[in-house]
Amino acid sequence: MNLSNLQQTLAQPKTPCRIRCCTVGGCLSANGLAVKTALQTAVADHHLAEQVKVKGVGCLGLCSKGPLVQIDPDGRLYEQVTPEQATQLVQMATDSSWSDDLSEPRIRPSDFQPDQHPFFTQQQHIVLENSGKVDPEKIEDYVALQGYAALYRVLREYSPDEVTKAIAQSGLRGRGGAGYPTGLKWETVAKMPPGQKYVVCNADEGDPGAYMDRSVLESDPHRVLEGMAIAAYAVGATQGYIYVRGEYPLAINHLQTAIQQARKHGLLGSQIFDSPLDFRIDLRIGAGAFVCGEETALMASIEGRRGIPEQRPPYPAESGLWGRPTLINNVETYANIAPIIRNGADWFAGIGTGKSKGTKVFSLTGKVQNAGLIEVPMGISLQAIVDDIGGGAAAGRSVKAVQTGGPSGGCIPASAFETSVDYESLKQLGSIMGSGGLIVMDDQTSMVDVARYFMEFCMEESCGKCIPCRAGTVQLYQLLCKFTQGQANSADLTQLEQLCDMVKHTSLCGLGQAAPNPVISTLQYFRGEYLALM
Repeated sequence: MNLSNLQQTLAQPKTPCRIRCCTVGGCLSANGLAVKTALQTAVADHHLAEQVKVKGVGCLGLCSKGPLVQIDPDGRLYEQVTPEQATQLVQMATDSSWSDDLSEPRIRPSDFQPDQHPFFTQQQHIVLENSGKVDPEKIEDYVALQGYAALYRVLREYSPDEVTKAIAQSGLRGRGGAGYPTGLKWETVAKMPPGQKYVVCNADEGDPGAYMDRSVLESDPHRVLEGMAIAAYAVGATQGYIYVRGEYPLAINHLQTAIQQARKHGLLGSQIFDSPLDFRIDLRIGAGAFVCGEETALMASIEGRRGIPEQRPPYPAESGLWGRPTLINNVETYANIAPIIRNGADWFAGIGTGKSKGTKVFSLTGKVQNAGLIEVPMGISLQAIVDDIGGGAAAGRSVKAVQTGGPSGGCIPASAFETSVDYESLKQLGSIMGSGGLIVMDDQTSMVDVARYFMEFCMEESCGKCIPCRAGTVQLYQLLCKFTQGQANSADLTQLEQLCDMVKHTSLCGLGQAAPNPVISTLQYFRGEYLALM
């Protein structure tokens, strides 16, 4: 089947009006599914099926205002919608004039209109371009928005070497945290001797407060499958795995549906698009161990072994799953691939900073007024994210700091908010980009408590393989508890700093090496809070 035939096969009838209802993540937990059902009932009751279509869609972004509903064609957004407002919304959407007793107050459109409010206008969507537009359970929606066009193009117009060169030229760096150049990793796997190779998607997102990958999988799963298939063609792999957290049941459900649909239409399996490419994808469900986000532990878990890190080298690109060359990228990285192929490497490289290209997806949470899923161009300032997009702290409060990078990251004070958000700048401040968690803290937040919270997380999630991490995180946590209980002295402060240095420089894997970062950064910028507790 060619792309044109696929698009014709999956073409859908259009209606003048479309009501999009977010049914994932935060909106789902706020009764979004009941809102969607009520909207569908209202449409059926008033025989409007030919005029309006109600769709369940992925994340609309402004998670703190859910359930969210957006009405096309003009794109009006409504927030905190209740099932009782469904009839009125359908009436407004269709300009109908039936005379039901609308006992609810007239619904006002949200103040956060996508074409006007900084929460949306300051963003740039590449990864999230389909989020909130497509029904994640319908391949028809994805294909209608150029879905699988990039895969079709590379199979017809590109050699595998040309694909890896395009990704390298784009400047895309891995979005899982380390920021390693994606094209270089692809080239390494592609150059390994022919034979069995693997493509793996790391969807074991475990940072506290982070839900970017979950949202992408829940909202637009076909995009990740397409990125993985393009990667498989580039490096010569025939088998792929998505390692996803067991705590993400909706993402798992949507992935399973998407894989079945892709197989049905010849987009996974043998001779994809009638080409020589054979590529299968299977899911592997993680049991919730944070350490399995580390790639050697992840591969061990896929193989059925205990998920603990292993010494490197060799690196997975040379000797990965079952000793074979393995390409590992995370969800967001694969979600960038199709747009790069469709729009060109130069287009992507033109976004961002000199060394950090493209955009970054963040889950903006904490003591900020507008929490949600955002995607911003690299190079934007932290100030713009916190104040313009996030709306700053609540009335009467001020923002003290942001924490980026999860338990491996650091805390950045408000005095450094003019800093550009890119890999190098965040590292200079003692933090990291990480996978995309961004937690805002206000003037009531104790930074010592923040450090203790993340150290407790690292202590409980340590796999226990190496002594520095296994014992060091326990001792660091106990010392931090002495500070929060007002029992610490100057010797404890000295020991705290020495232990941070030891754990950082002697732990086996990156998770242990980065565990002291929240303590180190809070000591650097908020040392006075530690001294005040002695």
